Amino acid sequence: MAEKQKIESQLRKGILEYCILGVLKNEKAYASDIIRTLKKAELIVVEGTLYPLLTRMKNEGWLNYQWEESTQGPPRKYYYLTEEGQFYYNEIENYWNQLITSVNLITNNKNSHEQNI
Repeated sequence: MAEKQKIESQLRKGILEYCILGVLKNEKAYASDIIRTLKKAELIVVEGTLYPLLTRMKNEGWLNYQWEESTQGPPRKYYYLTEEGQFYYNEIENYWNQLITSVNLITNNKNSHEQNI
């Protein structure tokens, strides 16, 4: 069971960046909105995990943010993709689609090697 959790954790970490970019590809979002979207998709993320990742992605030039007044308290920081972030997202999306095709080809054709022998 621990091995399964380890594999799931590694896979989740590997695609979390792509998913955050995907959340922000069409509209800006508050960090709590990003967390809610990721949790809804069963990619469990806590704020302690998300904020360092958002900061790193901002430092890479993929994200930026703007402060907006809130009717329910202090101003909120809304994240959005930069032009470079949109380009990066498109690159990852293309690679992801190629990867899915390759993995499905291998895993869905388990007996193809045996048939060629």
